[in-house]
Amino acid sequence: MSDLPRERSFDARIFKATVIVLSTAAAAYMLWRLVDLLLLLFACALIALILVTIANLVRRKLPMPYAAALTLAVLVIAGVLIGAFWFFGATMTAQFSDLIARLPGAWAALQGRLAQSAVGAQLLARMQEFAPSSANLVGWLTSAISIGGGILSGLAVVIIGGLYLAAQPGLYGGGLVRLVPRRGQAETIATFDAIAAALRGWLKGQALGMIFVGVGVSVGLAIVGLPAALAIGLVAGLAEFVPYLGTVVAVIPAVILGFSQGTDTGLWTVAVMLGVQQVQGNLVMPLLQKSMVDLPPALTIFGLIAAGILFGPVGVLLATPLTVVVLVLVRRLYLNDDTPLGGESKDAATEPALDLSPAAPPRKARSRPRSTRSGSPSPR
Repeated sequence: MSDLPRERSFDARIFKATVIVLSTAAAAYMLWRLVDLLLLLFACALIALILVTIANLVRRKLPMPYAAALTLAVLVIAGVLIGAFWFFGATMTAQFSDLIARLPGAWAALQGRLAQSAVGAQLLARMQEFAPSSANLVGWLTSAISIGGGILSGLAVVIIGGLYLAAQPGLYGGGLVRLVPRRGQAETIATFDAIAAALRGWLKGQALGMIFVGVGVSVGLAIVGLPAALAIGLVAGLAEFVPYLGTVVAVIPAVILGFSQGTDTGLWTVAVMLGVQQVQGNLVMPLLQKSMVDLPPALTIFGLIAAGILFGPVGVLLATPLTVVVLVLVRRLYLNDDTPLGGESKDAATEPALDLSPAAPPRKARSRPRSTRSGSPSPR
């Protein structure tokens, strides 16, 4: 009889452990099934962080309510984009049309130059082995069209979702914090602030790096005399959002177009592309690291590979900010290291980016701390 309670206690522990393991496995499976939605939410959070940061900058300069500052920030961003497209729209349309029209002839001219040498002929033979057939090409085009449609619809959802998150950051952030037990809410808020500060630094440095690459490539290729230099520079600047991998997207059409104009033009094109990337990576970015997140190159590359394997093309686009978030979480929650990433001061890194404090509790719960501090119950 004395062993019966012990056996029941052992069975209860086994049952509890089984429930925990099964619940954890079910939660992990559910998160994996919802990974596309989670990536979409992360992209919305990035847009919201940009809008909130600009709105806070506006409020520092002009005393106005947050809603008015956010509206002004959205109008300024929309005005800049519309103005840029209106000012450069005709030129960019003509240059992109020229680029698309010239690429097939440039590729044919490059093939002719390669065929004149034994090494070039072998390279062409290798390339033709990987060339898609007509049936595969139709399938690739269909897939590309469907992916493009999905990207446009996803971009619309990200922009709208980012606007909603930026409009009421305290509502959504406070709601997340309230899901955490009360004893861990302060650490959760501090972790969110550290992540927001790290992402702010990364976004600032990335934006400046993209501008430098776009302007540098456009000016350099225009000096070389390459057609559609502004269009290639725009592609290079936008592609710089994905480190290392984005560079290839801009180099390939530039090199093909350059060598179609002649060997000297092709070599100068390669020199411009490599020179801009080297200056950006070895001079500009180190200078910007005082106000941005300094990610080790190896960590960035493996983050891109891991995100591409796990999450596909969307994961590649968001690989670097995801790596920033994971790095902050590991340092704060696992290593207990609250020093900021990069060159920011600790005060700047811990400055709240969003109002993530939970919503105020009812009046009765709010009056409890006052009675404790005064040492006597509050009068009724």
